[in-house]
Amino acid sequence: MAESLYKFVPLARHERKKGFMAQATVPAARSALNAAGIDISNVTSIKTHNPFAVNDIYLAREMGIALDAFNHYGSSLIFGHPQGPTGMRLIIELIEELVLNGGGYGLFTGCAAGDTAAAVIVRVDDK
Repeated sequence: MAESLYKFVPLARHERKKGFMAQATVPAARSALNAAGIDISNVTSIKTHNPFAVNDIYLAREMGIALDAFNHYGSSLIFGHPQGPTGMRLIIELIEELVLNGGGYGLFTGCAAGDTAAAVIVRVDDK
């Protein structure tokens, strides 16, 4: 049986105090990176569900990444706001971007209602 070209690590979830939803993406992303055993410097593609500009500004500042280092094909809001469908679409887009770039690690993170966030690491092999 052929081995898959992409792999997921367990989903990471984090909750912040009420009114601080945009901050929840950072600890969720860090948890996913930790579960994968990698650092943000190992990630070659990043997608975020960013219903508010502050989400990406906070993520970039706290994770030490440039604002133009992620969401290379635009904001998730072009697909609509709901987390579920836009999140899955961005994970698929993340896999496609990793394939186009010859493989590597990708990070998806996004906030959700209830001041929570989720994140997942995807690895695409360059086979």
